[in-house]
Amino acid sequence: MLTLYNFAQLIFLLITFPFLLALVLLTPKYRLRTWKRLGFGLRSQVKQKRGERKTIWIHALSVGEVTSALPLISGIRNRFPDAFLVFSASTSSGAKVAEQLMADHADLLIPFPLDILPVTVSFVKLIQPDLFILIETDFWPNILTCLQRKKIPVMLVNGRVSHKSMASYRRFSFFFRPLFQIFHHLCMQTETDRVNMIDLGVAEDRVLTLGNLKFDTPLITGSTKLHEEPMVLPDDSLLLIAGSTHKGEEEIILSAFVRLRAAYPNLFLIIAPRDISRGKEIQELAETKGISSNCRSEKTKCSQKLLILNTIGELADCYRFADIAFVGGSLRHKGGHNPIEPAVMGAPVLFGPHMEDFAEISQDLLTAGGAIRVGGEESLFQAADTWLSDVRLRKEAGLAALKCVEKQQGVIERHLQLIQAIL
Repeated sequence: MLTLYNFAQLIFLLITFPFLLALVLLTPKYRLRTWKRLGFGLRSQVKQKRGERKTIWIHALSVGEVTSALPLISGIRNRFPDAFLVFSASTSSGAKVAEQLMADHADLLIPFPLDILPVTVSFVKLIQPDLFILIETDFWPNILTCLQRKKIPVMLVNGRVSHKSMASYRRFSFFFRPLFQIFHHLCMQTETDRVNMIDLGVAEDRVLTLGNLKFDTPLITGSTKLHEEPMVLPDDSLLLIAGSTHKGEEEIILSAFVRLRAAYPNLFLIIAPRDISRGKEIQELAETKGISSNCRSEKTKCSQKLLILNTIGELADCYRFADIAFVGGSLRHKGGHNPIEPAVMGAPVLFGPHMEDFAEISQDLLTAGGAIRVGGEESLFQAADTWLSDVRLRKEAGLAALKCVEKQQGVIERHLQLIQAIL
């Protein structure tokens, strides 16, 4: 499988090399990052900082995975203060968030290497990790095989097998099964994820259910100041936050908001689209409904009733100001997004019927009374109206959501014990 993969990669690079070279040379955002992903400058960085310390390399794909990794890397730093912590991200947006969140915890922040055999060999040789931790996903054959050949333990943390990914893993089992076998431990979020991974052919003793890292997310006080410029809300305001929304969901949310605003003039709305490039599109949609808005990226004082949070890495912090939170990707067939983020901030949670990727925690929140499932505009309006009209009910639901999360905390400690046993 690896030989075929590298042969196909070589053919692809030979065919596309002129185009790729022009893209790298002519596009500033690719130029520097590509050289770094090829390993240029890495040797001096590692030599300056590492010394003779134990090295733990933690990797996250993009923004969501980087955010998930924060409580774990904080715990690792506290438990292993003398360790040399390397943190990498694959995407440029993930790297930007890592610079904001990981600077106080990681000794070295790097881009993830391109999965070209000589490049991955060079990275592994220079970093010489004693342990490699992968957050959630980003399975690349060459880097994993290089780690295996050097007999470096590899852990999957916060593993999740959604319905969509399960189908892909089965269809391409010839590709993924050998990669999964490389991992010493696959630490899954839920028992369902564990069973799915075992069904894919991984030995049972390697697959553990340790929970979702976000259960142990600290109550951070980041840079987002919703009651200060550029986001200004009156002291008596009510705030509805719709996070990680997808195309088609904003129409429903805005229609419900117009009706809610008529009953609650002090109600404000933040929409954080999953694709931040859709900010202008959502602004135009809001205008058709008579809703004036600002985009967070405009860096101007938000004096409107709607703020579009078209920035990276701020949503989780914003939830601490929410009176009600709606979790997107759930009114459309997208599998939903993580309801733990608002719940851990004590916000009562609304979501649609399509929470397949977070089925267990969403059901737990419903059972605890910390969430309500809605099906469209009318039920969204009714549920929000119930909580907005009764502060006691709203506070009780938020507390129920928080307690539901607190009951499942201790995830970081379970991971740290496993890491300690490996090191």
